[in-house]
Amino acid sequence: MRRTLLATRQAIDPAHRRDWDAELGKRVIAWASGWSQTHPDGTLGVYWPIRGEPDLRPAYDELAARGMRLALPVVTGVDSPLRFVSWTPGEAMVKDGFGVAIPASYATVMPQALLIPCVGFNRNKIRLGYGGGFYDRTLAPLSRPRTVGIAYSCGLAEFDGAAHDIALDAVITETADL
Repeated sequence: MRRTLLATRQAIDPAHRRDWDAELGKRVIAWASGWSQTHPDGTLGVYWPIRGEPDLRPAYDELAARGMRLALPVVTGVDSPLRFVSWTPGEAMVKDGFGVAIPASYATVMPQALLIPCVGFNRNKIRLGYGGGFYDRTLAPLSRPRTVGIAYSCGLAEFDGAAHDIALDAVITETADL
């Protein structure tokens, strides 16, 4: 199923992808604006788009311009949870061992909410990722941040979650919010 969903995502027409990313960005800004009213000093964990994930970088620029603090995930080990590093759009970036851009500053923070890219998701808000388990390990502690899955609507699939899967609090797509 993961391969099929990834292939479907990669096959999205570039014009549709730009439109969908713009719509997703508007929806994320609206969600984040509401969230920040109850968490004015909170940090939002975001992601750097890879492998055809929705590109929300223009939304990140807007959120940062509004004063929201952002952080990007960093893989610290194969069996470790993610670490989040403070980030401001435009700041110096370096590539990690996976070739993903991460902030050069490496100032660790604890986000109160996370935008989490999804390869797929189901109606129960269970996320299908790349299979590495990084977000599962990150969300396993009892005290966890609010979680919002980010996906294109074509990622909606029928599947049962595994015992270690943790449901997201919400999912935002270009067409709907769950």
